[in-house]
Amino acid sequence: MYTTYHLDSAEEIPKIVDSIMAAFKSKAITITVEDEENELSDDMKIILDQRLIEDESEYITAEQSIAQLKAKYGV
Repeated sequence: MYTTYHLDSAEEIPKIVDSIMAAFKSKAITITVEDEENELSDDMKIILDQRLIEDESEYITAEQSIAQLKAKYGV
């Protein structure tokens, strides 16, 4: 069983403990905590800056991009 809880702040944790205990009872569980702050790395910023100066006439659609990724990586 897999359940994801999205919290607005860590202060909400006590509210979900009972629901976790009810859902999983005495089963072993794993809890992963992920910070939702999404900062761009320097490499990501460089790529985005390069994309901003690309010639728009060479753009492809999202569908074309997905098709190329599927062909290359089998996704």
